[in-house]
Order: sequence, then C-alpha cells, then structure tokens
Amino acid sequence: MKLLISVLRVTALVVIAFLLIEYLLPVEDGLAVMKYPVLLGILAVVLIAALAIEIAIAALGNVLFKSLKEDAREKYLQEELLKKEKFRNWFKKLRSNLTKTKPIEEEGTIIMDHDYDGIRELDNKLPPWWLYGFYATIIYAFGYMAYYHIFDGATQAEEYQAEVAQARVEIEEYKKNAPDLIDASTVALLTDEADLSAGSKIYNVNCVACHRADGGGGIGPNLTDDYWIIDGDIAGVYTVISEGGRPGKGMISWKQDLKPLEMAQVASYILSLHGSNPPDPKEAEGELFVVGQE
Repeated sequence: MKLLISVLRVTALVVIAFLLIEYLLPVEDGLAVMKYPVLLGILAVVLIAALAIEIAIAALGNVLFKSLKEDAREKYLQEELLKKEKFRNWFKKLRSNLTKTKPIEEEGTIIMDHDYDGIRELDNKLPPWWLYGFYATIIYAFGYMAYYHIFDGATQAEEYQAEVAQARVEIEEYKKNAPDLIDASTVALLTDEADLSAGSKIYNVNCVACHRADGGGGIGPNLTDDYWIIDGDIAGVYTVISEGGRPGKGMISWKQDLKPLEMAQVASYILSLHGSNPPDPKEAEGELFVVGQE
C-alpha cells in the first residue's frame, strides 16, 4: 500500500512538472520537451529528486519504527492493518454501489421462473454505472440536436472548411517566417546588407565563371542591363536559379546545392547589380523587362 502511494506521488509530481513546462514554454508545433531536449534532463532531475525524497521518507519511517518499544510496534502494526481493512471495505462498497450485483449467497432471490436445459436466468438490475452513462448519452443527444438543428450550429462540413481555410492562412504565415520554405511564389526581394553580403559570396563562388564578377556577362548573359531572357523580377531570377534556364543553354538548376534562403539571397544580390554599368558588358539578350509590366 505504501509503495503504491509512493509511486502515485512520484508519478503525479513528474506529470505536474511536465505540464508546467508545456504551459510556461509553449511551442507552435509539437511538445516543448521535444524541441528543447534539455527539458528532458530537467524532468529526469525532478524524477530522481522525487525518488530520493520517497526513499529518505521510507528510511526515516523504518528507523522510527525500529526505535519504538515492542508494545508500541504492535499497536502501530494493528493500526496499519486496520487502515488496510478500511480501504478494502471502502473499495468493496464502491464496487457494490456501481454494480448493484447480488452476492452468490443471495442469488436465489432473483432467479427467474423459466428454465432452459437446466440453465436458469438471474433478474439482475442494470449496473448503475452503465445506466447513468446511458442517461448521459440521452442528455447529450438532446443538446446535440438543439445546437445543430434548432440553433443552426455549424455542420461538420462547415467546420471542416473553416479549419482548412484557417490552416491555409497559418501555412502561408509559416512560409513567410520559415526561410527554408521559400519558393518562387513567396520569395521577396532582400535588401538587408547581411543578406546581400551572403548573396555576394554565393555569387562569387558559383556564378562568376559564366556571368563575370561584375555581372557584365560572359558565357552567360549580362545581369546588369534592362534586358532579360526570362523575367527579371525576384520571382523570375529565383526560378531560374532554382530550376535552371532554357534547356541546353548551360544554366543548371541549383536547388540541390543551395538552400531556398541562399537562392533568395543570391537572386537579390543579382538584382542589386542592375544599372551598375560594368566595363565591356556583353551585348543585351532577351527582351526589355520593366518590373510590374509583362
């Protein structure tokens, strides 16, 4: 009995600590203890501390018990047995109240008259736990009917559509704040100095062989003039970097080598070269492109 109580106390303490962590450190997706593994260490410390306290209490109780005189020990053991007996009687009474079954000795009073091949049937009452549960379902059914058929509550289909619409809003918001989920439809021109500097480094490593360090063009087209083979806005440049250029023209896809944020940074850096007028630029290719016009 004491062991069971100790286990329940330790379990309750760990559960409370877990719930407090999740309440005080909410995360958008999943559990805080999964996102921050250090929290699992904190829970482990709580568990060890709780176990240590329980062991210390048990050891102290054992020492105090051994320090008692013989008659005091007997009295203590009798009190413990009495407590266990009271608990057993309470549990039996609870089970009896929930089931309302007759003891085997009294089954003769509820035996029904009909007999089939020596099999007799008992006229037991329905268990109160089942009966009250059935009444609860009836009450719930009336509330359900009133909400959906009288007060025009949202149907399951309407609730589904509302949740889908909300999910789409949340997905779009998440994409805006998650740099590695950028695509051509959500990419935005980056103007921060740190982003342009990062884009410059990527450009100098991967792009100068075809477009020159100043963007004036070599094997690839001039990136500083107003003419573009494919759209010259941020979405168009990002798409070419991600998916590659025209088939057979040399511009490969970089989406396997660069992260979405890195492609957005280098695309923004390329657009920052517009109008820089490098010396000896390559002749214009493609069509005149004006942002906002197709």
